Amino acid sequence: QVQVQESGGGLVQPGGSLTLTCVASTSIFSMFSMKWFRQAPGKERELVAAIANVPRITRYGDFVKGRFTISRDNAKNAVYLQMHSLEPEDTALYICNAHLGSQGRDFWGQGTQVTVSS
Repeated sequence: QVQVQESGGGLVQPGGSLTLTCVASTSIFSMFSMKWFRQAPGKERELVAAIANVPRITRYGDFVKGRFTISRDNAKNAVYLQMHSLEPEDTALYICNAHLGSQGRDFWGQGTQVTVSS
Protein backbone atom coordinates (compact mmCIF):
# COMPACT_ATOMS: atom_id res chain seq x y z
CA GLN A 1 0.00 0.00 0.00
CA VAL A 2 1.33 3.41 -0.98
CA GLN A 3 0.78 6.24 1.48
CA VAL A 4 0.26 9.67 -0.07
CA GLN A 5 0.61 12.75 2.09
CA GLU A 6 -0.05 16.37 1.12
CA SER A 7 1.14 19.50 2.87
CA GLY A 8 1.46 23.23 2.31
CA GLY A 9 -2.13 24.39 2.29
CA GLY A 10 -3.36 27.37 4.24
CA LEU A 11 -5.01 30.75 4.14
CA VAL A 12 -3.74 33.21 1.55
CA GLN A 13 -4.97 36.56 0.30
CA PRO A 14 -6.17 37.02 -3.29
CA GLY A 15 -3.20 37.44 -5.57
CA GLY A 16 -0.97 35.48 -3.23
CA SER A 17 1.04 32.30 -3.73
CA LEU A 18 1.32 28.86 -2.17
CA THR A 19 3.35 25.76 -2.88
CA LEU A 20 1.82 22.39 -2.15
CA THR A 21 3.90 19.27 -1.60
CA CYS A 22 2.89 15.65 -1.99
CA VAL A 23 5.08 12.78 -0.84
CA ALA A 24 4.44 9.13 -1.67
CA SER A 25 5.86 6.23 0.31
CA THR A 26 7.10 3.91 -2.40
CA SER A 27 10.43 2.69 -3.69
CA ILE A 28 9.21 2.96 -7.28
CA PHE A 29 8.02 6.56 -7.23
CA SER A 30 9.56 7.24 -10.64
CA MET A 31 7.10 4.78 -12.20
CA PHE A 32 4.06 6.73 -11.01
CA SER A 33 2.31 9.51 -12.81
CA MET A 34 1.20 12.14 -10.34
CA LYS A 35 -1.81 14.41 -10.30
CA TRP A 36 -3.30 17.18 -8.22
CA PHE A 37 -7.07 17.39 -7.99
CA ARG A 38 -9.23 19.80 -6.07
CA GLN A 39 -12.72 19.70 -4.67
CA ALA A 40 -14.72 22.61 -3.39
CA PRO A 41 -17.87 22.20 -1.28
CA GLY A 42 -20.81 21.25 -3.47
CA LYS A 43 -18.66 20.82 -6.56
CA GLU A 44 -17.21 17.84 -8.36
CA ARG A 45 -13.56 16.91 -8.06
CA GLU A 46 -11.55 18.41 -10.92
CA LEU A 47 -8.08 17.91 -12.27
CA VAL A 48 -5.68 20.74 -11.46
CA ALA A 49 -2.42 19.42 -12.90
CA ALA A 50 -0.72 16.20 -13.90
CA ILE A 51 2.85 15.14 -14.54
CA ALA A 52 3.90 11.90 -16.17
CA ASN A 53 6.86 9.79 -15.12
CA VAL A 54 8.99 9.58 -18.25
CA PRO A 55 8.97 11.90 -20.11
CA ARG A 56 7.72 14.51 -17.66
CA ILE A 57 4.85 15.69 -19.75
CA THR A 58 2.55 18.04 -17.87
CA ARG A 59 -1.05 19.11 -18.37
CA TYR A 60 -3.34 21.49 -16.57
CA GLY A 61 -6.99 22.25 -16.04
CA ASP A 62 -8.30 25.02 -18.27
CA PHE A 63 -8.89 27.25 -15.27
CA VAL A 64 -5.19 27.29 -14.39
CA LYS A 65 -4.37 29.74 -17.19
CA GLY A 66 -0.62 29.65 -16.58
CA ARG A 67 -0.85 30.44 -12.87
CA PHE A 68 0.22 27.02 -11.54
CA THR A 69 3.26 24.80 -12.16
CA ILE A 70 3.54 21.12 -11.35
CA SER A 71 6.95 19.51 -10.90
CA ARG A 72 8.44 16.41 -9.36
CA ASP A 73 11.61 15.29 -7.61
CA ASN A 74 11.95 11.52 -7.90
CA ALA A 75 14.88 11.48 -5.48
CA LYS A 76 12.55 12.83 -2.78
CA ASN A 77 9.43 10.92 -3.85
CA ALA A 78 7.76 14.30 -4.11
CA VAL A 79 5.55 16.28 -6.44
CA TYR A 80 4.96 19.99 -6.06
CA LEU A 81 2.27 22.43 -7.11
CA GLN A 82 3.36 26.05 -7.23
CA MET A 83 0.35 28.34 -7.31
CA HIS A 84 0.46 32.05 -8.07
CA SER A 85 -2.16 34.76 -8.55
CA LEU A 86 -4.59 32.84 -6.40
CA GLU A 87 -8.24 33.76 -6.57
CA PRO A 88 -11.11 33.09 -4.15
CA GLU A 89 -12.40 30.58 -6.72
CA ASP A 90 -9.27 28.50 -6.06
CA THR A 91 -10.48 27.76 -2.54
CA ALA A 92 -10.77 23.98 -2.24
CA LEU A 93 -9.35 20.81 -0.77
CA TYR A 94 -6.33 19.92 -2.90
CA ILE A 95 -5.81 16.19 -3.22
CA CYS A 96 -2.80 14.31 -4.54
CA ASN A 97 -3.11 11.18 -6.66
CA ALA A 98 -0.42 8.64 -7.45
CA HIS A 99 -1.19 6.46 -10.46
CA LEU A 100 0.72 3.30 -11.29
CA GLY A 101 -0.14 2.72 -14.91
CA SER A 102 1.44 -0.74 -15.19
CA GLN A 103 -1.01 -2.05 -12.58
CA GLY A 104 -3.88 0.36 -13.09
CA ARG A 105 -3.78 1.35 -9.43
CA ASP A 106 -4.51 4.69 -7.82
CA PHE A 107 -3.51 5.95 -4.40
CA TRP A 108 -5.00 9.07 -2.85
CA GLY A 109 -4.02 11.41 -0.10
CA GLN A 110 -6.40 13.03 2.38
CA GLY A 111 -5.91 16.47 0.91
CA THR A 112 -4.70 19.85 2.09
CA GLN A 113 -7.04 22.82 2.39
CA VAL A 114 -6.36 25.99 0.42
CA THR A 115 -8.43 29.03 1.30
CA VAL A 116 -8.10 32.25 -0.66
CA SER A 117 -9.72 35.11 1.17
CA SER A 118 -9.05 38.65 2.27
